[in-house]
Amino acid sequence: MSRRRAILLVDHGSRRAEANAVLDAVADQLRARDPDCVVRASHMELAEPTLLQAFEACVAAGADEIVVQPYFLGPGRHSSDDIPRLVKQAAADHPGVRVAIAEPLGAHPGLVDAVLERVARARS
Repeated sequence: MSRRRAILLVDHGSRRAEANAVLDAVADQLRARDPDCVVRASHMELAEPTLLQAFEACVAAGADEIVVQPYFLGPGRHSSDDIPRLVKQAAADHPGVRVAIAEPLGAHPGLVDAVLERVARARS
């Protein structure tokens, strides 16, 4: 039996809509690269959808495997403690859904490329 995977992005959340829109743009780019994958963006606080709401949306879209990707650079309190707690709560009502939590973005070579690109385009 084939599983339907979802990627659930989660960041801190902001009162500023333009800050939250960044995660939506990343979700759009992921969907464009893998149209068969369910992709949802969520925020830990200050904005919706919450992680719980986005988890439920993934399940409603037919996902039976959800990979939660913390959209954080390092393994701080949110990615190490808060997100696992919130994921456990969200998954409790869905025992048939496989759940994994990916590592924060960290020192990935793709981020180094992004930094170098931003530096090259910086204006004084």
